[in-house]
Amino acid sequence: MSAATHEPASPRELRVQEEKETGRVEAFSDGVFAIAITLLVLELKVPPSGRGPLGRALLEQWPSYAAFLVSFATIGIMWLNHHLLFSMIRRVDHALLIFNALLLLGVTAVPFPTALLAEHHGHPGERVAAGVYSGVFLYIAIVLSLLWRWASSPARDPSLLRVPHDHPNVLEVNSRYRFGPLFYIGSFVVSLWSPGLALAVYGALALFFALPYRRRGA
Repeated sequence: MSAATHEPASPRELRVQEEKETGRVEAFSDGVFAIAITLLVLELKVPPSGRGPLGRALLEQWPSYAAFLVSFATIGIMWLNHHLLFSMIRRVDHALLIFNALLLLGVTAVPFPTALLAEHHGHPGERVAAGVYSGVFLYIAIVLSLLWRWASSPARDPSLLRVPHDHPNVLEVNSRYRFGPLFYIGSFVVSLWSPGLALAVYGALALFFALPYRRRGA
């Protein structure tokens, strides 16, 4: 009996398989983002009863609310941008998978510095807590930028993108990500000087990266 022969996959079959793998990566990433953003709410504590007016106790926990809102907004915006990038990525390679895993490492860590900052605000060690908080977001911004640089590099042959490297959407993302890490480096420096101001800066960065891209034809 002759051995079974396997015909090479057609270009269309290869394309479908590559897009299926890319979809799996994005679906897994979506799950990690969802878990991380949900865990943030666990740091909002119910004030104990019998220790003064409830309204006052709730107001005294404003650092927890502020840290929660900023972290929620930042993770949410990073998820939106991650989704945008993968809408232009057709296939993944080993290096891209590593960059994506490193990105998710930072995302899953966000609840810890959020709780740390809320707990130590106004107390000794608040600048250290703010530095840890800012450091995690700086790490995420750098890895996300590296992920996109790798995916959009013209040196990849065949390309990892489903659109040309000079496509308007690609160029617009490049322009935003060119200075993204620098903004977070500046925020890290600000956090070591004024933790409260750093929270406001991160909120402003979340609004900036939430601005819609001028999406053009794919």
